[in-house]
Amino acid sequence: MNSNRLTILAILVAIILGAVYASVFVVNERQQAIVLRFGEIQDVRTEPGLYFKAPFAFAGFDTVQIIEDRLLRLDLSDQPPVQVSGGRFYEVDAFLTYKITDARRFREQVSGDLTSAEARLRTRFDAALRRTYGLRSFEAALSEERTEMMREVRDLIRPDAQSLGLTVEDVRIVRTDLTAEVSQQTFDRMKAERLAEAERIRARGRETARRIRAVADRQVIETVAEAQRESEILRGEGDADRNRIFAEAFNRDPEFFEFYRSMAAYQRALESSGTTMVLSPNSEFFRYFNDATGQAPAAGAGSR
Repeated sequence: MNSNRLTILAILVAIILGAVYASVFVVNERQQAIVLRFGEIQDVRTEPGLYFKAPFAFAGFDTVQIIEDRLLRLDLSDQPPVQVSGGRFYEVDAFLTYKITDARRFREQVSGDLTSAEARLRTRFDAALRRTYGLRSFEAALSEERTEMMREVRDLIRPDAQSLGLTVEDVRIVRTDLTAEVSQQTFDRMKAERLAEAERIRARGRETARRIRAVADRQVIETVAEAQRESEILRGEGDADRNRIFAEAFNRDPEFFEFYRSMAAYQRALESSGTTMVLSPNSEFFRYFNDATGQAPAAGAGSR
């Protein structure tokens, strides 16, 4: 009898402990809890702590769904190219950060399923990116306008995210690259522009070189002409001085002057080796050969 009582007491204690365990749940600082009864939301716990609920969930009583209460990240990559104003395309990678701020709405809209919520959020994210890029020029995403574009995408997503119980905190564009086709077209265009610019620079260089060369040639001609003019003047002045000196010398001693000029003539005529001259010994040219005074030889005198 006593053993039966002990058994019954043990069963009752076990039932009580099981009921207590089934009615207690813990929410940590990174979680939120939704308390459901027969599938209906009874309560939402957003603060960390120890809470109680009706036990025996298998019987349809209270169940607890734990959802995230921390900053989450959604990446958008490997998407089809994004078209910009003008018809060109970019390959864009981006991500956003968000939080579940309305657990009740989150449960009502997507049954508290984070995968479903992110799938819908990704669709809106892609559409917002395409709309923002579609209103911009080809160079906008590579300029200071990029920050404004990220804010615009965030603001476009926020209303749809709030309808899911989410709050988008920030949007960041990680990569904006040209597609292979556009990259080649851009490279070809830049190459053509650089070649055209190089040709313009070379043409300006050739024109400058021709101008400098023309100026230099003119300066050379002017310098040579001036030098020739000065040389002619100096030569004329030298000839005048020489003639004056000769004239003064002749007037001072005509006989010596005639003798000096004859000696100079002999030197010029006979300075080359092997020179043969056939002249009459009585010619005027040899008059100083026979007589230092330059007197003509007597008639009939021989000469050798």
